[in-house]
Amino acid sequence: MSDVRIPADPPPPAAGDGSPRPFFLDSGTKRTLHFTEKEIQSSMSLLNPDALDLEYTRMMMGFVLFNPAPERILMVGLGGGSLPKFCHRYLARTEIEVIEIDPGVIALRDAFMVPADDARLRVIQADAAEYLRDAEDHADVIFLDGFGVGGIPDALCSADFYADCFHALRDDGILVINFHVNHPNHHEYMDRVRASFGPSMFEVVDDDMTNSIVFACKGDLLDDPDATTLTRPAAISKDAWRQLMPTLRVIGATLVLR
Repeated sequence: MSDVRIPADPPPPAAGDGSPRPFFLDSGTKRTLHFTEKEIQSSMSLLNPDALDLEYTRMMMGFVLFNPAPERILMVGLGGGSLPKFCHRYLARTEIEVIEIDPGVIALRDAFMVPADDARLRVIQADAAEYLRDAEDHADVIFLDGFGVGGIPDALCSADFYADCFHALRDDGILVINFHVNHPNHHEYMDRVRASFGPSMFEVVDDDMTNSIVFACKGDLLDDPDATTLTRPAAISKDAWRQLMPTLRVIGATLVLR
């Protein structure tokens, strides 16, 4: 196990450009990623590092109701690596590409037990807005979970960026976005997504009304009536399904009410 930062330690000094350096804190069996002491960016159980410790990450995995075996997932934002680790372990035939702009976050991948790059997993230091600008038919699923201090960077929530995500998806591809429900621009962000994806989208909000997970599809895959049956696909192991099932029930109920 990597060395431990005790909770009383102050965060590291800011980088040369004045931006805060990411750091982690340990409390009991939890390890959390921070840019500031008050805001948790990611959380990991030291007893079960590959588990999805935060509810919103389990909600983002709701795409498996529509496509349980994507060929390629593109993730914007590494954070503590919760989603890349889970997908790498349980989606054995899926290629996972993670775009992270902050080298300080990438430097902590070992602390959060993110596997080394291999034939199925790559972590790329790049600006996601630039990376996706020229991508076309690139991925079956795109995750947007790129946050900094103060929320989502402007470049990752613009109308142009959502249009680029639409073009980067393959036919029937799914965009999965993590929003903060109470952000003053939340409804405007939703309108920007809708401008590119039309009505083929829906929103699920977590129990504490903090995170809004939006699913938007390039096609009509979200209208598949079988998604609400909550039957475990052959591509998803019993262990993964057991972890996701309580959250998938909530998503299924949302689909019924669409």
